[in-house]
Amino acid sequence: MDLDAYVMAHHAEWERLRVLGAQRRLTGAQADELLDLYQRVATHLSVIRSAAPDPTVVQYLSTLLAKARTAALGRRTASWSSVADFVVRQLPAVLYRARWWWIGAAAASILAAFVMGAWIARNPDVQTSFVSPEQAKKLVNGDFRDYYSEYAATDFAARVWTNNVWVAALCIAFGVLGAPVVYLLWQNVVNVAISGGIMVSYGHGGEFFGLILPHGILELTAVFVAAGAGLRLFWSWVEPGARTRSDSLAHEGRATVIVAIGLVGVLLVSGIIEAFVTPSPMPTWARIGIGILAEIAFLAYVFVLGRRAALAGETGDVGQVDQAAVRPVSA
Repeated sequence: MDLDAYVMAHHAEWERLRVLGAQRRLTGAQADELLDLYQRVATHLSVIRSAAPDPTVVQYLSTLLAKARTAALGRRTASWSSVADFVVRQLPAVLYRARWWWIGAAAASILAAFVMGAWIARNPDVQTSFVSPEQAKKLVNGDFRDYYSEYAATDFAARVWTNNVWVAALCIAFGVLGAPVVYLLWQNVVNVAISGGIMVSYGHGGEFFGLILPHGILELTAVFVAAGAGLRLFWSWVEPGARTRSDSLAHEGRATVIVAIGLVGVLLVSGIIEAFVTPSPMPTWARIGIGILAEIAFLAYVFVLGRRAALAGETGDVGQVDQAAVRPVSA
């Protein structure tokens, strides 16, 4: 095929499609013309790709078709109402619908942490299997406390936030496999149990809980939510119910993305508390009280707003139009 001759023969149609695709408003006749030209230019693109795939022409026609498709289907614009709907309806509804998964993850993890921590606290031999006596003394005599004031508060908040977001992201990303989420939860349990068991065994249990609870209540809740969302994603293809496995996984995957976005904000709050409240000179009861208030606010968000949105039929999934959307291809 003579590509130059083909381009010259159809250039007028391409130019007309470009003009129509650039217009903000179309009359009925123009809309019909645009759709007719779209089909013809898509055929031109298919011919060129198969007979003379020149990259420049292919890119030009692909861009032309994309703009025409946008003009035909309309443009979506973000608005503050969409943000408000996400915060007030979608996110709390998804968190509420997944509540038994993350409550279960929290209950199992907390129970395991206390049992393991008590075992470590009562058995010095067990402690030495994790850390040396010198390391244990350093932890008790300052390392645990100094960790929260080692860096400037703003820098520390950023470090904590990014680290916790990473842990939550791993729980969600590997959720489809199931086992990695359990492993991440177990690692979290072990870390807390070792530190807590050693601090308690040396008579510093009050200091441990006084430093871990202000931020840890909300922080661990966020990790449990991420783990619960990940495990629910895993279960969606193991037991898909009335849906096919692919449809069930797609539905749950879209809802899990909403959880991931929402947890960024939750972990930002816990990071701020850990950086500015935990190491502050405020009385222990006041620091723990702030952590409890933050947790109460989160639970109220889930069980008041979330329950209301879920009962109203909100699932957190995208609309039916987007669920059925397929990628346009040239004929």
